[in-house]
Amino acid sequence: MIRFVGAGPGAADLITVRGQRVIETSPVCLYAGSLVPAELLARCPDGARIVDTANLNLDQILAEMTAAHEQGLDVARLHSGDPSVFSAMAEQMRRLDAAGVPYEVVPGVPAFAAAAASLRRELTVPGVAQTIILTRTSERATPMPEGEDLTTLGRSTATMVLHLAVQRIEPVTAELAETYGPDCPVAVVAYASRSDEVIIRGTLGDISDMVRAAGVRRTAVIIVGRVLTAAQFPDSHLYSVARAR
Repeated sequence: MIRFVGAGPGAADLITVRGQRVIETSPVCLYAGSLVPAELLARCPDGARIVDTANLNLDQILAEMTAAHEQGLDVARLHSGDPSVFSAMAEQMRRLDAAGVPYEVVPGVPAFAAAAASLRRELTVPGVAQTIILTRTSERATPMPEGEDLTTLGRSTATMVLHLAVQRIEPVTAELAETYGPDCPVAVVAYASRSDEVIIRGTLGDISDMVRAAGVRRTAVIIVGRVLTAAQFPDSHLYSVARAR
């Protein structure tokens, strides 16, 4: 059995009990390079085949999986964060389906959730924003589908989380400022949950200079939205005394 495991955002203890159990019992482990903490790999059983897939192509990764399956060996396929978001898991599953190889998915803690925790912020604040957009940019990556450009998405002014975009912080913030306004709060969180975590707060008008000054160029999420500084908002109906229980 191939098991895709969300290895979490970086801290080794931010993994599910199920995910840890898969790692500890799988004789083959494929992991997504330096984004997966070494402490998790140390939980692999003695003698396990541990393969860094950072420099492998899709064919090579699938060859490792199918070879293990043919030998009757379980595989832990570790992806950073949660594999449902920007993990390239879909094309692997498509190949496994074609080959008749069974697999399961074990969810993990996504980077945006770890970043929000570090910021001590709820991203869905009553009366301010109830929608979160998870997106990225197309620079050095697969082109974005039609209608998913930042200008179009930004018209909603919903809370927006951008992955894989900090390298283009200047054009990203300039484009979003046209819809959110240059005074809209922004936070950039690099290496969320890790000991070397970096948090930068600002606005769409000034955040890019601070990010460059801090030397943040990768492994970061950008969170944009009024929820980041919201203080005056109504209490949720969930715990309201007026709610019928």
